[in-house]
Amino acid sequence: MHRTLDVNGIKLHIAEQGQGPLVILCHGWPELSYSWKRQLPALAAAGYHAVAPDMRGYGETSAPEDISAYTLLHMVGDIVGLVAALAESRAVIVGHDWGANVAWAAAQLRPDLFPAAITMSVPFRRRGPVRPSDALRQAGQNNFYWLYFQKPGVAEAEFERDVPSTFRRLGAGRGGSLFVPEGHGFLDSFAEPERLPDWLSAEDIAVYADTYRRTGFRGGLNWYRNIDRNWELLAPWQDAAIRQPVLFIAGENDGVVKAPASAAALAQMSETVPGLKRKILLKDAGHWIQRERPDEVNAAMVEFLREIRV
Repeated sequence: MHRTLDVNGIKLHIAEQGQGPLVILCHGWPELSYSWKRQLPALAAAGYHAVAPDMRGYGETSAPEDISAYTLLHMVGDIVGLVAALAESRAVIVGHDWGANVAWAAAQLRPDLFPAAITMSVPFRRRGPVRPSDALRQAGQNNFYWLYFQKPGVAEAEFERDVPSTFRRLGAGRGGSLFVPEGHGFLDSFAEPERLPDWLSAEDIAVYADTYRRTGFRGGLNWYRNIDRNWELLAPWQDAAIRQPVLFIAGENDGVVKAPASAAALAQMSETVPGLKRKILLKDAGHWIQRERPDEVNAAMVEFLREIRV
């Protein structure tokens, strides 16, 4: 079932299945609520009300013009408002990629509302001593993709030039790097796949391509354009520990997890996330973990949810 709700000053489109305790699934970049199509029925069958929104700036959900309207405080506010709009008082929050950042922040800011979290692909990172963009430059990583995404219009033009190709290359392209050399684009290191993997169909590509041809990529890219603003806004929660039960899932071959900063954060999570119950790294799996390995992801999620008895 699909519907659109008035939430936190925007129109929030959701896909949902099932009845029972509320589980909210937050997608990442560049995805949609559609990315959870294999999780919604599995969670519903296990006795949960599974809800996947098109996040702010994506799909059928509102995409404000102002870049500053895409901070983590806005994203957490959207999910807080969604819980209220569904007439619930608590929810387990699930997030993949940027959605994991939303889940981490929600767990920090509103432990009363989010008694547990499941995060995928992006480990928890402590707030650093300097702005993220400055930290990258100080580390000599001036061509990291976060910085390439900062100037409005540049990455949009690249990704919108051939939208189906963008999704084929990001989803299944060979190679791939998180660094963008001067004079190149982000996609240049992602070769067109000779064939799509079993988990990514031509129909899937068409769904993403049809949506992004209409919406463009601006909304999701604006999330990246707030990395420094997020650092400033989240200062009051610098030492807020995540003590709720947490499950972390990632693919061993995920380029995000293998990046030096993420690898260090992953190794430290037992210390930085006191509530961490389990950390699962799936062999021969990449970044799009819930789509690549749905059966294993679903089984781990349901087992965790039953353990914590939400």
